[in-house]
This record gives sequence, structure tokens and C-alpha cells, in this order.
Amino acid sequence: MEEISEVKGQAAQDRDASDEHDTSKGKYMTFKSGSEYYGLEIQYVDEIRCFQAITPIPETEDYIKGLINLRGKIIPVIDVRLRFKQEPFEYNDRTCIIVVIVKSTMVGLIVEKIAEVVEIQKENILPPPTIGRTGKVQNKYVYGIGKVGGTVKLLLDADKLLNDVNTAAAEQTNETNLNEE
Repeated sequence: MEEISEVKGQAAQDRDASDEHDTSKGKYMTFKSGSEYYGLEIQYVDEIRCFQAITPIPETEDYIKGLINLRGKIIPVIDVRLRFKQEPFEYNDRTCIIVVIVKSTMVGLIVEKIAEVVEIQKENILPPPTIGRTGKVQNKYVYGIGKVGGTVKLLLDADKLLNDVNTAAAEQTNETNLNEE
């Protein structure tokens, strides 16, 4: 779990430094889901948490796993693999929750494994392929393909990823959190 605090520290440093100048520009938090590696712009990442107990919410989409208590704030948590219509996986000691904030909505993303923070220059980001997209649900969340050395990372649009989430549940828990402050 040492790497989690290292990555969390890097994300916090990047956010703090962005007050002076935008050092988070072009940086992505990468994680594994299935056999693919994905990247989220670091500006959306609030923190990375070890997997913790989740309180289920009845009658929600299968990818919405429930709610967690994060230092007194109640936030919804979604399973990224289920969100992408992939096979579920068994949570283990490598499973993490990436807490993201998109348009003032805080949500936890359950991922199999955190990879690293990488910098991807604009010229190394290609648009996603258009061939065969009709059957690929996950492509609607991918806005680009980032080339990193000899590998590629599928870059996610955080807004689209969370936009379809049961926003009523997310907004309700975030409003409750605001009213308690």
C-alpha cells in the first residue's frame, strides 16, 4: 500500500502546485481495469483510498456499489469494470478507490490496481478509433489514446464517465455533505 500513498502524495502535490502554475497539465493517474490501462486527468483526482466497506444502495444500477464514509462525507462508489460492461472481479488487497471530483460532484471509482502518474504530451494523444465502435460501450468514455513509451493508455473523459451515473444519488449525497458543513 506504500505506492498508494506515494501516488496520493503526487496527486496532492500536483494540485497544490497548480495554484501557482498549471503543473498538472498533461498528467494522468493510470489504473488497470481488465486487461487495459486507463488514464484520468490528475486534476480530477482528489485522493486514492485503500478498499473499504461499502454500504449498498438498493435499486440502483449494478455498477453503483453503494456509499462510503470519507471523513464524514458520504460519497457514492462505482465499480469501473462493471461500468464498462466487463466481467466483475473479486476485490483484493490491490483494489483501490480513486476519489474524483467532477463539477463539484465527488465519486469513488473502484479499480483493480493503480498503475502510476504519467505525463502525456498533447502530440502523443490520438483520437479513439471509429472502426467497430458500435459494440464497444467503453469507447463512449474514452476521448483519446495516450502513447507512453511503447504502451498506450485509454484516456477517460471524467465528465462522461460520471454523467450517466445515477446523478440523483451522487448529487443528493453531495448536497447532504454541503448542508452538514
